[in-house]
Amino acid sequence: MQCLGGTALKISVVIPALNEETGIGKTIDAIPAQAFQQEGWTLEIIIIDGNSTDRTRDIATQKGAKVIIEPHKGYGRAYKTGFTHATGDIIVTGDADATYPFDKLHTYITMLLNDHLDFITTDRFANLKHGAMNLKHRFGNLVLAFTLDILFLTRIRDSQSGMWIFRRDALQKIEPIGTFNDGMPFSEEIKIEMFTTKHVKSKEIPSSLYPREGQVKLESFKDGIKNLRFLFVKRVHQHTR
Repeated sequence: MQCLGGTALKISVVIPALNEETGIGKTIDAIPAQAFQQEGWTLEIIIIDGNSTDRTRDIATQKGAKVIIEPHKGYGRAYKTGFTHATGDIIVTGDADATYPFDKLHTYITMLLNDHLDFITTDRFANLKHGAMNLKHRFGNLVLAFTLDILFLTRIRDSQSGMWIFRRDALQKIEPIGTFNDGMPFSEEIKIEMFTTKHVKSKEIPSSLYPREGQVKLESFKDGIKNLRFLFVKRVHQHTR
């Protein structure tokens, strides 16, 4: 049994969702609850629902997840709410559309512990499944990752990945989460903070991305421009603080 501070680990899986009835069940089922149990880890699954109008909440509840309604829009806003409610020693994130390898969480958490890391982000491009991402999105991700690396002197291959595994107390070492962007740039911002803050040990590891279940909600050009603009604003702010 792997413990933290002499007590059994508690894992909080935080997943934002909006009208994801097609993928939410498959996403929750992929979490290796049995492997967690064998390790003596406690699991809580928290779904931050943006007022879905389909069966997302019903399915999540039936699967044993705790559902919290966040009426305010925003990817980042959902995570701010989710992190506030998470009680685990380790927090894991990912989307509700069955694209991320939640079945590998046991391996990723073990790596975090054994390598004495504070934060792990995953590189989807290491094993991108056929149909998981179109060429336009790939190009946009390449531009954003390149820009982030140049501006912040990091080496992150996939700046937009939404699967992170981190120690809850790492949030106390970076800028307050409440000040982070409420939209899609939240994903970039948490990586920037974790990779550039002293005394935070972070790593990007190879992962996978599967074809999406359900309707695509990402507005690639609009969101891409917002993310790109955010990087420059963040760099100026970081330089002056």
